[in-house]
Amino acid sequence: MDMSSEMIHALLPTFLVVGLGASPVILGVIEGVADGTASFAKLLSGWLSDRLGTRKWLAGLGYALAAVSKPFFALATSAGWVLGARFVDRLGKGIRGAPRDALIADLTPPEQHGAAYGLRQALDSAGAVIGPLAASALMLLLDENMRAIFWIAVIPAAISVSLIVVKVSEPRGLRANPQARIPLRRKDIARLGTAFWRVVALAGLLLLARFSEAFLLLRGQETGVPAAYLPLLFVLMNSVFALAAFPAGALSDRIGRRRLLLAGFVLLAAAELLLAVPGSAVALVAATLLWGLHLALTQGLLVALVADTAAPELRGTAFGILHLVAGVSLLLASTLAGALWSLFGAAIAVTAAASLALAGVAAASLWLPARG
Repeated sequence: MDMSSEMIHALLPTFLVVGLGASPVILGVIEGVADGTASFAKLLSGWLSDRLGTRKWLAGLGYALAAVSKPFFALATSAGWVLGARFVDRLGKGIRGAPRDALIADLTPPEQHGAAYGLRQALDSAGAVIGPLAASALMLLLDENMRAIFWIAVIPAAISVSLIVVKVSEPRGLRANPQARIPLRRKDIARLGTAFWRVVALAGLLLLARFSEAFLLLRGQETGVPAAYLPLLFVLMNSVFALAAFPAGALSDRIGRRRLLLAGFVLLAAAELLLAVPGSAVALVAATLLWGLHLALTQGLLVALVADTAAPELRGTAFGILHLVAGVSLLLASTLAGALWSLFGAAIAVTAAASLALAGVAAASLWLPARG
């Protein structure tokens, strides 16, 4: 599914801003709403997977919704159409996310959580490398016909739905938990534990600094990168992500997650400061590399921290809460970045984000235990 989504996502900023005449503010709102939608859906699907005792079929529903959304990008005639398609696409992502993450935790020994989520991130990123590469090649072959590429992206989406239905099985021993409820009761909040809620609070704080990767492409466009080659920025970012995610996760199983997580957000601040350099292709490439390494050091580790700290019978709900809080932070981050970008320019927007990242690292260094 990531291949299909990234074929579209890699072209979407150019399609919106150049093809449909949307502003950076609209881009920020669309990306923020998309991330926020996914996060709210993850909370509900995570809870439902606990209550019903099923992970596979909820994940399959999410993949199916994402596949159904793909043709609407090709049919879009306005930013509103794109917003609707992104909404359904990210709704599907949200529905599948928490059950899938809980499924991995159900099947993996606790001492291998970091490696397991690192591997999941690496495989996701492999699809995210192939997708932009395919998009870039098809842009050259199809004379930059983005709508035709969006139609082609339907094919891998359909294949992914078939694979989860046919090849994935529920873990043995998974049972329904009728006591799982939304909204959470006081005793459920207590059962999730202080350590879990600390992880969630820190994730929300740190992710306020990370706006959508779509702004990397927008910065590339402003730097003068031809439209056919913009997807290669995603290829570069996700190649680093794919190569580093599993080693980072495995290393965190041995030395703890805290240092790697904080280092990842320092790298994010450095990447954002590099994006402030005007008209520099070298700075753009360096920022893209650092962004990929940041993702490798943080995405899997935040999820692994939840797997480490959440009660097993509330695991789906716990992942849903994490993704909800993360989505709200990403919505705020992307919306704020788009507004600052439009009003004051890219340099002010990315410098503000870098400042938030460093402030978050300072807070996290005090809150997270030394071995965490």
